[in-house]
Amino acid sequence: MIEYKKISDFPKGTLYSQLSSAYSFHDSFKKYWEEMWKEYDCFFYSNLNIADKCGFITVLNGKAIGHISWDPRNNPDYVIIGHNCILSEYKGCGYGKEQLREAIARIKKSGTQKAVVTTNGILIPAQKNYESVGFKKTSVRENKDTPFAGDYIDYELIF
Repeated sequence: MIEYKKISDFPKGTLYSQLSSAYSFHDSFKKYWEEMWKEYDCFFYSNLNIADKCGFITVLNGKAIGHISWDPRNNPDYVIIGHNCILSEYKGCGYGKEQLREAIARIKKSGTQKAVVTTNGILIPAQKNYESVGFKKTSVRENKDTPFAGDYIDYELIF
């Protein structure tokens, strides 16, 4: 059974650990993004009021299997979906889609007009996930920062 729990219910390091697992299929991700993942984890665990309002951890049968977060600073015009990950061993089972749907439901309740997200060309499952719940591709941009990950792909979902 899937549940969605507050980030504050889990110890510091949980978000970092989940991102490390979710991107473990390609060594370059950790090499280039590890510091950013650590900063993200530190920010949320230092600001639990923001973490619990703008994200959650997905739990399956008592085990934390993923998380999603969003940046509401441009609300009500739009929110930006940030990290959205499922542990590697749980990918391909529909949990990412359920997690994304739950986040969208929460974002809609905040009165926002749309959600936006950016992913990378190499992350085809992420692209399919966003498109499966109604996100529309708005642009493709060259990625000069981490070219191994492919171009940036921008999406939006208008409510």
